[in-house]
Amino acid sequence: MSNYPFYSLPPEILIKILSYLDASALFSISHINKLFYQLANDNILWNKIYVAEFSKYRKGRRRLGLVDMMDTMELHDGATGYWKRLYFKTIDTLDMKKWKRLLQPISPHTGLPVHTEQALRNLHMTWELTVTDQAGRENTLELSWSQFSQTSVTLCWSAGDSLPNYQQISTLQLHGVRRIALNWCILKTPSARSLMAKVDVQTLTKRAQVIGQDSLVELMLLQPDFAIAVWKGETSVAFIMFTLHFEKLVERSTQGSPVCPYVNPTVKPPFDDTDPEYGLHGYHLHVCLHNTVCELMSESFSSLFCRRSQISDGLIQFTAISGTNLSQHTRMSDNVFLPWRCEALQGTIQSCCIMSMTLLDEFREPFKCVSSPVFMEREESSVSYDYDGEHYLIHYQDSDTRVKMKLVWMKEEQKFFLISLIVYVSVCRVNEHFSCTY
Repeated sequence: MSNYPFYSLPPEILIKILSYLDASALFSISHINKLFYQLANDNILWNKIYVAEFSKYRKGRRRLGLVDMMDTMELHDGATGYWKRLYFKTIDTLDMKKWKRLLQPISPHTGLPVHTEQALRNLHMTWELTVTDQAGRENTLELSWSQFSQTSVTLCWSAGDSLPNYQQISTLQLHGVRRIALNWCILKTPSARSLMAKVDVQTLTKRAQVIGQDSLVELMLLQPDFAIAVWKGETSVAFIMFTLHFEKLVERSTQGSPVCPYVNPTVKPPFDDTDPEYGLHGYHLHVCLHNTVCELMSESFSSLFCRRSQISDGLIQFTAISGTNLSQHTRMSDNVFLPWRCEALQGTIQSCCIMSMTLLDEFREPFKCVSSPVFMEREESSVSYDYDGEHYLIHYQDSDTRVKMKLVWMKEEQKFFLISLIVYVSVCRVNEHFSCTY
């Protein structure tokens, strides 16, 4: 290519030609070769683009954190690429201010920002999975598909032939990747990575739980938000699934570094002057059962309480749906199932779905948030005088929370009814949160 007449032109002429390009084209040109990388980082070129793009923010320049042109007259004194970096940093600053405004309206039903999905889409968010095998080899997978629900998002990576066998995977790293949008589609775009999770697969494999299967795959839950499907009768991976709750999801996806996750700032809850003998009161629960296609059930429950005398076995109990109160029983909109797709194949895992739960404390702040695949199993010994259908259980448990649901299948209506919903929270979690001594 060095014999091409274009490459024999003096750098000043090449810079002049490149000065007619916008940010998208200039960024693309920088990936051609070393010469164009150097030319496309020229401070004069990017200063011109910066001024043209951000001059409209002149009045609020200091408030927005933008650089005033009058403060930097000597462009040649800056390191090569200074104005290019400043251009993308300024775009990032403006975008961050936009998503913070989007997250201000809070839903009275969920206690979460109303526009979380819109904020993530406006930020051009995606998520990548880095898989490391036992030999230390890394492979980064781009997201195959995602599905947003009311309070969570389900992410899926189809493995194909690019992954080692399930038993050979050492660790997984989940990164939120924010791509800075330019004027037109290009192969490479500037991006920022935020580490969201680093999973030791070898350790989790020892206690992995099979939560469902069909004729093609077997779905194993390794931790509440993370599941792996393997081809039936084999150890090769079909797909990997993460379910992420909306609580602080934008911050976790954008504010961490490539190697360190985002850490929530410590906020001390307001002082509760209620008599501790009265117990916990005024809690609010939102529960959504859904799959990768549709919503099965979504309900909010207010004014939940637990008297001190009801605390037992180190657990605080909140009853959202009582089995004896027929008026609280809720009909499901569909059966319990989990569709999946992987490259050219697809299937449906019966008696499996995703539970997204948000528990708000008495100050309407998120106290416990969960999004996890769950499975439904038959309850053989159950007796009910109100329902003559088959009874089922959905049970979720982690280190400090349990959720128990009872369902009954009504043959005449061909629908499930949710007839009991109880959430248990550990006393230690409550004491740590409120600095109390239950």
